[in-house]
Amino acid sequence: MTEKLVTIFGGSGFIGRYLVRHLAAQGWRVRVAVRDTQSAAFLRPAGNVGQISLIPVSITDEASVAAAVHGADAVVNLVGVLYERGKRSFQKIHVDGATNVAKAAVAAGVKRLVHMSALGADQNSPSAYARSKDAGEMAVRGIFPGVTIFRPSVVFGTEDGFFNTLGRMAQLSPAIVFFTNTNPHAPAGGGAKFQPVYVGDVVEAIAQSLTGEGHAGKIYELAGPRVIDMREACTIVNRETQRRRLLLGVPYPIAKVLAVFLQFLPKPLLTPDQVKLLEVGNVATGRRPGLAVFGITPTTVEVVVPTYLKRFRPLQQTKKLRLQAR
Repeated sequence: MTEKLVTIFGGSGFIGRYLVRHLAAQGWRVRVAVRDTQSAAFLRPAGNVGQISLIPVSITDEASVAAAVHGADAVVNLVGVLYERGKRSFQKIHVDGATNVAKAAVAAGVKRLVHMSALGADQNSPSAYARSKDAGEMAVRGIFPGVTIFRPSVVFGTEDGFFNTLGRMAQLSPAIVFFTNTNPHAPAGGGAKFQPVYVGDVVEAIAQSLTGEGHAGKIYELAGPRVIDMREACTIVNRETQRRRLLLGVPYPIAKVLAVFLQFLPKPLLTPDQVKLLEVGNVATGRRPGLAVFGITPTTVEVVVPTYLKRFRPLQQTKKLRLQAR
């Protein structure tokens, strides 16, 4: 396996850093294609000397993408954006960029291509993000029919942007806000539904698809063992951060108004398009194969999330736990 080379686009991101470490441990030579190699330097110690290399690439630039793919046995594209900013539009990243990667992979004679999409990718979705994810899938499959596509639900893990955001809200705010289309106190008023999947399970599935047989041309839905809504997610955060914050259910019409203003923050807390995504939810359809195909038992939220949400606990609670452990 030591002679195998994989190029990972977006390897310094949340999922990417786990994949780099995982494949390096399996003996792959890993070429990490990122916009800023300096900020991705933390990945080098994940492998032996020279095993992990960093190369500056803009996924929208065909020449740099081709250079990153040259000589690779496998290619993984993890690049995606949750909101649009300037030239980094959904079309440019999810469709045009993905097209560049697929074309370069074909030209370089790459044997395996993995494309990261998203659960809910749908050309008929009210969300521009979801429509662009579907368009990206179609573009890549038209160029590289043997591509393996993964559609994960919300991915959780130590550096995630989901539970950590809620944890920070619990730390700084008297209330944890979620959005709903009905009475937030009613049984069905918990808001958007998700099927959170552990980043380690996602990475294991990707790794197996690069070496195993029968995954070419397949689309997989990656989801956790159970469905939770936003109210339950907030309850978990309240419990694990040892806070007693008010769980505040806000109607979607108000969320849409808030998003109009919040979208202009340097890193938007909420955009109008994300509100549309929330209204649809993020649950596996069951029409596509999932983690079971890879022999993976999905990791539960309760096993992992408490290990990193504890940093949002009150200082006195952290001291108390340390004293009890002595």
